[in-house]
Amino acid sequence: MGAQLRVYKRRIRAITATKKITKAMEMIAASRIVKAQRKVAASMPYATELTRAVTAVATGSNTKHALTTEAEQPTRAAILLITSDRGLAGGYSSNAIKQTERLTERLRAEGKEVDTYIVGRKGVAYFGFRERKVADSWTGFTDSPAYADAKRVAGPLIEAIQLDTAEGGVDELHVVYTEFVSMMTQNAVDGRMLPLSLDKAEEETGAKGEILPLFDFEPSAEDVLDALLPRYVESRIYNALLQSAASEHAARRRAMKSATDNAGDLIKSLSRLANAARQAEITQEISEIVGGASAMADATAGSDK
Repeated sequence: MGAQLRVYKRRIRAITATKKITKAMEMIAASRIVKAQRKVAASMPYATELTRAVTAVATGSNTKHALTTEAEQPTRAAILLITSDRGLAGGYSSNAIKQTERLTERLRAEGKEVDTYIVGRKGVAYFGFRERKVADSWTGFTDSPAYADAKRVAGPLIEAIQLDTAEGGVDELHVVYTEFVSMMTQNAVDGRMLPLSLDKAEEETGAKGEILPLFDFEPSAEDVLDALLPRYVESRIYNALLQSAASEHAARRRAMKSATDNAGDLIKSLSRLANAARQAEITQEISEIVGGASAMADATAGSDK
């Protein structure tokens, strides 16, 4: 019985140490969510005004450009998948990967080849384990992305959208990321980044039905779109990275809170078992003492006769 009690105490000590770690990780994640939310909010005005500018150029000219013009028969698409570098975040990365798999199946059903670009070690590990080709990947910044990281990711994607498909280019660019809705809700979503849908752009900027003024473009509308293309892609990727970072911290906080609560429940259960084992041990010792005293009393009474 004493051995069983030692096992319970050892397990309680181990789980208590784990509980301290998960509680600390929960508090760290909670503190980072607020900072990530502020970055998301700060990035929105720039992204919105940039989309409005692109919409104005596209609607004010007849220029055909990779930014706004859809291919007549698109044959190749690129997907940018954003996952996390670290685990312990519940289903955060797996949900984004599942959304990518669904999008890939849909694009292939439309007769398009798919090139996959990945941000985050979890996505890279998933595709690497299955020996599936990845066009390019980036790691090391998912929990706190900077605009420079977005520019680094955007470079190969911009190059791919500008090339002809015969030269390895793509007709469409999609992004899969985790949208931050609230502290309790984060949704894995996908969206087409390029070519830009003017109707959707107007809805995002609140310009739906708005009469735009006439513009003169210097030196030309095509040159303006060439200048806006990298800025638009970079801002969209940066916003997706920030939303994903906020979602990652929220998912990790929720997962660590659940782990902390479960550890507390397990400690209570083991404490009850340890108390029961201790009580049983005490009861057994008392029974042995009483039994020994009775045996000695019987022996003494037999010798007196």
